[in-house]
Amino acid sequence: MSIQDLKQAEKLEVKSYFNGMGFDRWNRIYSDSDDVNNVQRNIRIGHQKTVDDVLSWIKEENNIETISFCDAGCGVGSLSIPLAKMGAKSIYASDISAAMITETQQRAKAEDVNMKLLTFNTSDLESLEGSFHTVICLDVFIHYPQEAAEEMVRHLCNLSEQRLIVSFAPYTPFLAILKKIGQLFPGPSKTTRAYTLKEKGIISAANACGFHLIRSKLNKAPFYFSQLIEFKKRIT
Repeated sequence: MSIQDLKQAEKLEVKSYFNGMGFDRWNRIYSDSDDVNNVQRNIRIGHQKTVDDVLSWIKEENNIETISFCDAGCGVGSLSIPLAKMGAKSIYASDISAAMITETQQRAKAEDVNMKLLTFNTSDLESLEGSFHTVICLDVFIHYPQEAAEEMVRHLCNLSEQRLIVSFAPYTPFLAILKKIGQLFPGPSKTTRAYTLKEKGIISAANACGFHLIRSKLNKAPFYFSQLIEFKKRIT
């Protein structure tokens, strides 16, 4: 089997997971449900820290009503819905899972969001097209090994007019051990696809596309580690 075939097989596995058992699990994690274990509850807390940081950075802008966003790997709308509530010009919410997109739509309607601001798309990251002021991809790169993740950073840079914000599980010996014993992400069924990445490679990939690092922050909770980085396009 070729490398391309292996990538395609893994992509199909991820898609199937998030349209089935994975959807049920992560939908509970990214909700107010009490039907979660301690690991999942802490991942909920950690992910919310990451989302809150992104929203805080965006709030520094005084013209959000002029900004178009792409939420690449939107999950259940944890970021897209707040962006719509903040009055963003438009949000392109995309996810590989149709179940996740349906849940995002339902949550947005339940929260009385202006649905005209949101465009929904079921797609993997590789197939994303368009041009957006700001592209954001949070906690999705766990499904990509280093080389593929760097390639994806370059792809997302090509979609971004001015800013790219990404988060990923950073490589450290400690996290490598957690992954090995199946405790980095909830449930043993996910451990084979939970990749940790070297920050230097992610930054280099963005630099190669004309984007420079603005700031970064490591968010931690028990069983959750996410390096959040904001890049902006160099003015030439």
